[in-house]
Amino acid sequence: MKVTIIGPIPPPNGGMAMQTQQLINLLRQSHIAVNHIATNSPYKPSIIKHIPVLRALFRLFYYLYTLVKELKGASVIHLMANSGWSFYLFAMPVIYIASWYRIPVMMNYRGGLADEFFSKDWHWIKGALARVDKVIVPSKYLQLIFEKFGIEATVVSNIVDLSVFDFQSASLNDEKLHIVVTRNLEEIYDNGTAIEGFALFAKKYPNAILSVAGTGEQEASLKQLVAELGLTSQVNFVGRLERNQIAALYQKADILLNTSLVDNTPNSIIEALACGLVVVSSDVGGIPYLVTNKQHAFLTSPRSAIGIANQLNYVMDNKKEALEVAKNGHHMVSKFTPEFVIPQLLNLYQELK
Repeated sequence: MKVTIIGPIPPPNGGMAMQTQQLINLLRQSHIAVNHIATNSPYKPSIIKHIPVLRALFRLFYYLYTLVKELKGASVIHLMANSGWSFYLFAMPVIYIASWYRIPVMMNYRGGLADEFFSKDWHWIKGALARVDKVIVPSKYLQLIFEKFGIEATVVSNIVDLSVFDFQSASLNDEKLHIVVTRNLEEIYDNGTAIEGFALFAKKYPNAILSVAGTGEQEASLKQLVAELGLTSQVNFVGRLERNQIAALYQKADILLNTSLVDNTPNSIIEALACGLVVVSSDVGGIPYLVTNKQHAFLTSPRSAIGIANQLNYVMDNKKEALEVAKNGHHMVSKFTPEFVIPQLLNLYQELK
């Protein structure tokens, strides 16, 4: 069996890119013949990357040429797909070319904006979706959205290699509490609310520190917010970290803050739970399907600095309960390990072949 995987790979280290790279590596370790077609391959010629419109056309032309050339020999196509223009540019060509070649396509759909995208663009995308042989999604949340539009989807969890994320129970020490944020500094992750919530919480716990890992378009404005709130001695921006550096950061921390406005099944929450952190998060998108409030994590409404501060205070006022919740979360994440997920994928490939 030859599986052709289509999707982005790092750099940059985005969620879909990391999932694609992990999937390629793990399937090859399972002795599956894998061909990968990148949706973010380097610009050819490289000088084109400096010319905005032209570079997009060159990349698209090269991508289409590669699909026509390489898809024909596949037994099964594993297509990583997302909402918006990405679906039109990278997913739809694969679906129609594979249909022409009569090659089965398993579409691995992810993205918190699926409901909005389907509602707005259903007329344009329903024909392509009808040609997909199997849809898999990483959460019950996305499964219900596909069901709403009459498409059956199977839940197959994200793969998270937890081997570097060692468990260590949080200390929750009043005198040296360490809180972390590990989402990119972009609007959809609403890190400003995390900082404002921390500011309210820090009035009671002045020795607490907040580490913000990641980069993005809002970095300057977030640093300005920290200065305006008088938190420069308590908030550290540590930049973009590699996977082993993220693991090391978690293992020195107590609490993960996640304030995203749009989300599906964030690996940051899974990895933090694997390390034993207490998780405080917004309850958007697929997050309530990933973790249950006060069973695996502590959830609050989005865009609520007060909600974040209240949950942090609850954790510190109820440390025994919080540590038990973190332990439950740690046990729950075992279903995301390669040993659990890869056999599911192999069975699905065999059914389609």
